[in-house]
Amino acid sequence: MIMDKAKQEPLISVKNLYKVFGPNGKKVLEQVKAGKSKDEILAETGHTVGLSDINVDVYPGEIFVVMGLSGSGKSTLIRHFNRLIEPTAGEIIVQGSDVMALNSKDLQTFRRHKMSMVFQRFGLMPHHTVLDNIGYGLQIQGVAKDERKQRAMEWLETVGLGGYQSQFPAQLSGGQQQRVGLARALCTDADILLMDEAFSALDPLIRSEMQDQLIELQEKLHKTIVFITHDLDEALRLGDRIAILRDGVLVQQGRPVDILLNPADDYVEAFVKDVNRARALTVETVMKPQVVRISAETIGEAVAEMRKAKDDYGYYVNDDGYQGVITQETLENVEKEDYNKAIDASLLEDVPAIQSDALLEAVIPETLDSDHPLPVLNADGDVEGHLSRSTLAEVLSEHNSAEESDEKKPTTNKSLAA
Repeated sequence: MIMDKAKQEPLISVKNLYKVFGPNGKKVLEQVKAGKSKDEILAETGHTVGLSDINVDVYPGEIFVVMGLSGSGKSTLIRHFNRLIEPTAGEIIVQGSDVMALNSKDLQTFRRHKMSMVFQRFGLMPHHTVLDNIGYGLQIQGVAKDERKQRAMEWLETVGLGGYQSQFPAQLSGGQQQRVGLARALCTDADILLMDEAFSALDPLIRSEMQDQLIELQEKLHKTIVFITHDLDEALRLGDRIAILRDGVLVQQGRPVDILLNPADDYVEAFVKDVNRARALTVETVMKPQVVRISAETIGEAVAEMRKAKDDYGYYVNDDGYQGVITQETLENVEKEDYNKAIDASLLEDVPAIQSDALLEAVIPETLDSDHPLPVLNADGDVEGHLSRSTLAEVLSEHNSAEESDEKKPTTNKSLAA
């Protein structure tokens, strides 16, 4: 998980980036800035607008996904980061350095040590062994042969290809070849990993396995990854944040949940329309804030806490964590002479807790079966929110309802026995 970006400086910062393909790109740029469309400029000048006023920040340790349809400019954008494509105008700052100011020698060093790329078609050298392919970037860096082989072997094992070091690319499946490509990119120990449609050529099952492996590796490595895809499901699964391009224009960027639940325009809405939200959203992204928390030791103390609450129930928590739901009705039925007694299981309703990182799909049965919203626990086991049937229904519906939530309302009679 990435840190709070408000406390971080971006690792990559792209400012006012334009790319116009054609012999008079800088001259045509003025028409782009004047607001002419991509189609108009192509018809009038024969030039193609690749990117128009792109502004993005990529933060350390995040997977930043750039997506869009073919021709949207996503691959053009990623190739600007290491100046495989020269911009028509704009700034590209990487780790505080202006990439546009690098001379040929510095740019070569930058490409060898700062960024690694994983390509859609693997880009492996057919006459080199798997081990030599993985260690190729280190060879370019001038790393000694013994160290190169040792590091390459470590990454070979990491991506699950132990025993394949002497094989050649043609002897491997597509998924195995892409694992070699991933290991080669990681082997250089570059801070930034650029992945351009890296899994698009793979069969769906192998593609899913590669996504799983990337997520698993990222949890250990915390690389900064810029991932290009045309597949929204892949973007939602991998991305900490997503940028969506259309005809070279950045139409929306944000967290997956923001894009899924609040598409910026019809173009983005068309992307998200058919997404299975239950498989894409976690509980944490849609839960509501924590409701009443009862932490009293005695029934009388619980009565006092409930009296101050707006709801007619609360989550009972003791030193062992969340124990169950206690209701106003239950407390009202306790005799006053028993107020000094400890709260025990007989006073609690068994309402299951759910984890904040669980997919909605996994918690639908419990949510629908419970009379009360379910408490949401964080990784430390603390209650940090709740999920109700009405919230679940609203999120999973095709169009969010503007009606008020029908979540269980508090009773109007809050007069507990004194």
